[in-house]
Amino acid sequence: MHRIEAANGLPLALFRARFLPAYLAPIAANEPSLHSHRIQFESSSTISADDFNSCFNIIANSSANAYAASSVGWSPSKKRKEMKLPDLRYLLFVNPSAQEKRTRVEGFLSFMLTYEDGHEVVYCYELHLAPSLQGQGLGKHLMNLMEQAGSNVGVEKSMLTVFVENEAAVQFYNRLGYTEDEYSPEPRKMRNGRVKMPTYVILSKSLQEWSTDDEGEQDG
Repeated sequence: MHRIEAANGLPLALFRARFLPAYLAPIAANEPSLHSHRIQFESSSTISADDFNSCFNIIANSSANAYAASSVGWSPSKKRKEMKLPDLRYLLFVNPSAQEKRTRVEGFLSFMLTYEDGHEVVYCYELHLAPSLQGQGLGKHLMNLMEQAGSNVGVEKSMLTVFVENEAAVQFYNRLGYTEDEYSPEPRKMRNGRVKMPTYVILSKSLQEWSTDDEGEQDG
C-alpha cells in the first residue's frame, strides 16, 4: 500500500501519535490570555456538528466575498461538501472557556494528504483565525504542525491555494517559505487580445529538507 493511502487509513489517534508528535506541545502565543487555549485534532468524520458549523461560519465571514469575486465562486453547499471530504483533517484552535460550544472554535487549519499532478503532497485547504488572534504566531504554529505531519509521512511538498487579492495572506505564506508552484494557473490571453489574470495562485514549499529543528521556531 502506498504511504498516502496507508496514512489516510489510520485511525485519528494513531495518525496523531505517528505523525504529529509535537501536537501537545505548549502554545507559546504572544498573548498570555491565549495560553489556556488548546489545539484539537479531528477528521471530517469525527468533528462535532457545532465545531463543523463554527469552521464553516469562520470561512463564510472571512472569505465568502473573496470567493464570490473569483473564478471559483461562492457556494455554501459546495463548501460544506468539500469540508466533509473523507481524508480531510482539522487542527482546531479551541477556547475551552467559551460559554457556548458553537463559539469555542476561534480558528482552524484543515489539510489533506493527497496527490497533485503525480506528486505526494500535504494540501492545506483552509487556514483561518479570528482577527483578535492574528499576529500571535498561531497561524505559523498550525502550518508547522501540518508540515511536520507531511514530512513525517514522507510527502514531497506542502501546497495551498490563496486568492491573489489577499495580499496579507500571500505575504504570510511567502515568509514561511512558500513560492508559486509550477502548476499555478498562468495569465490567459483572450481572443480580443486582453490578458486575463488568474484570481488565485497555488503556492508550494518543499518538505524534503524539513527537519525537527524547525519545531523550536514554530511560534516565533
